[in-house]
Amino acid sequence: MARRRGGNPEITPDLLLRAYSIGLFPMADSADDPELFWVEPDMRGVIPLDGFHVSRSLAKAIRQKPFDIRFDTAFDAVVAACAQAGPDRPSTWINAKIKSLYGTLHRMGHAHSVEAWEGDQLVGGLYGVSLGAAFFGESMFSRRTNASKICLVHLVERLRANGFRLLDTQFTTDHLKTFGAIDVPKIDYEDMLANALASPHLPF
Repeated sequence: MARRRGGNPEITPDLLLRAYSIGLFPMADSADDPELFWVEPDMRGVIPLDGFHVSRSLAKAIRQKPFDIRFDTAFDAVVAACAQAGPDRPSTWINAKIKSLYGTLHRMGHAHSVEAWEGDQLVGGLYGVSLGAAFFGESMFSRRTNASKICLVHLVERLRANGFRLLDTQFTTDHLKTFGAIDVPKIDYEDMLANALASPHLPF
């Protein structure tokens, strides 16, 4: 279950970072709804960085290097692609306000993208927010087999290399559980978050 708090159309980038620091994040009911509301899950999705799992088949695919993986070269395009509906998700929660807010966070150095490129085509990616030693994954998309999965693997490698302590996925899905995602109670998540935020803001 997730607690839903009242909408706030006056969310600023600074307020958004403050919300992340206390365990909240915003969503919209749909991409066409201009309003946002705060979400606070009772059970939080987390991928333990020391317990990340890559299947043999995915490891084999990665060794074949099917994509050029880049960081922060097309942030707005990744968010826009995540906002698009598709056969596997008939609607999304990423509205114009979210696109604008996270674009500003990116320019502030607090939001980042991992991108899978096939030549000059963006074929997969993910984006999220970094604060202290925490990374909050927001959304991902894939237009080629394994594209978003490979981006997630590269994200975890980068977080580990740079000393991050927390990879927050907000919720768990069967897909994320194959990588080792777990649900943690809110009280335990608060301790994990406090530990990650005790660190100075780390470079991504």
